[in-house]
Amino acid sequence: MRFKLIVAFVEDDKTDLILKTARAHGATGATVIANARGEGLKRAKTFFGLSLESQRDVLLFLVEEHLTRPILEAIGRAGKFDEAPGTGIALQIDVEDAVGVTHQIKQLTPIVEEEL
Repeated sequence: MRFKLIVAFVEDDKTDLILKTARAHGATGATVIANARGEGLKRAKTFFGLSLESQRDVLLFLVEEHLTRPILEAIGRAGKFDEAPGTGIALQIDVEDAVGVTHQIKQLTPIVEEEL
C-alpha cells in the first residue's frame, strides 16, 4: 500500500472543520501543529509589532494514495481555499516509505479495494 502526505495550512478557526471533512472522506487521523505563522503575497499588517493576522495551524494527513485526491478536494471546498486569498492552502507530497501504519493498512484495505 502506498501513501501520500497531505499538508494543509489553515486558519485556526477552520481546523476542526478541516479535520472532520478529511475524516469523512477517508483520512484515518491527523497531526496538528498549532500556531504556525505564514506570509502571503502581501505582508501582514501589524499594530505596535503585533500581527493582526489570525493564527494558522498546519495539519498533516498520511493518506492512502487512492484516497488523497478526494480528501484534498473536499478540504479545499470546506475551507473555501479558492474563494478568498489567505483562507488556506493544501498540497500533497509523495511518501517513499512509512512505518507504524500497520493498523491503518488493515483498516484501509477493504476501502481501497472498493475504490479500485
